[in-house]
Amino acid sequence: MNSPDVWTPIDPLGEALHFLRMSGTFYCRSEFTAPWGLDLPPMPQCLMFHVITTGQCWLEVEGEAPQPLQPGDLALVSRGEGHRLVSTPGATAAPLFDLPREMISERYEVLRQGGGGANTNLICGAVRFDHPAAHQLIQLLPKVIRIQPRPSPHTDWIRDTLRFMAAEAETLRPGGETVITRLADILVIQAIRAWIERDSAAQSGWLGALQDRQVGRALQLIHRDPARTWTLATLAAEVAMSRSAFAARFTELVGVPAMHYIGRWRMHIALTRLKESHTTIADLASQLGYQSEAAFNRAFKRYIGVPPGTARRQADAA
Repeated sequence: MNSPDVWTPIDPLGEALHFLRMSGTFYCRSEFTAPWGLDLPPMPQCLMFHVITTGQCWLEVEGEAPQPLQPGDLALVSRGEGHRLVSTPGATAAPLFDLPREMISERYEVLRQGGGGANTNLICGAVRFDHPAAHQLIQLLPKVIRIQPRPSPHTDWIRDTLRFMAAEAETLRPGGETVITRLADILVIQAIRAWIERDSAAQSGWLGALQDRQVGRALQLIHRDPARTWTLATLAAEVAMSRSAFAARFTELVGVPAMHYIGRWRMHIALTRLKESHTTIADLASQLGYQSEAAFNRAFKRYIGVPPGTARRQADAA
């Protein structure tokens, strides 16, 4: 009998968080003096974050009230929307890519800007999530998540991590870029966990379904083995429910019927693999349980909107 993987979370929500593996697009240390303003463009499929290490600023996202950020605050702009960081609300903001920068490495840089007044230092970054479970989760997040660690046993380590990150950014010793990027990844995941724990919106929809004992288990099975020939009957049997009761509960909690969810999940996995590897479309069809490449192509176009060959060419061009 095979022993379980001790690193695999045993709860469906924990497993979804386990898939939040990030690939960094860029990280930077920003050194600003008032008055200053930074206009960040939209970055589709990315999550952007800002850590305030010294000074203060305002975060402006369209459709949201301006939010003040203080030292130790962590702000996530979860869907890659364009936004502004400014010394005072309404201040003129320079486009990100118009600013002079000091390139420390391919993915780490230092930005400097301002009029010589009060200092504000930030650590900023944009990260991308590649797993379909991560995409599903990110779409459910609010536009902005703001974490303000307050002294408590649950948040002391966050404040300590932010201080450690600030010290590394200040000196950038050998290996400092690696330390900062790893700490940033952890902080982003912790911020998402904090939102799930405190926001009622996380108790409904797909996230709520993951926390349901039976539907959550069914989702976990689908995520782990998407190529299996799933039917309503086999899924219902796995979670000890009748076929009709399971079908109704799945649709109620997830928002789509189980078989539609399975098809869509497979195609999102296929889209990720098309972008990341040179696997042939025929091999991909086989890996996801399709008996023919033609059947796979039809399913892919139905869910994604374009044939798989087109999706691969678009990804290569991007």
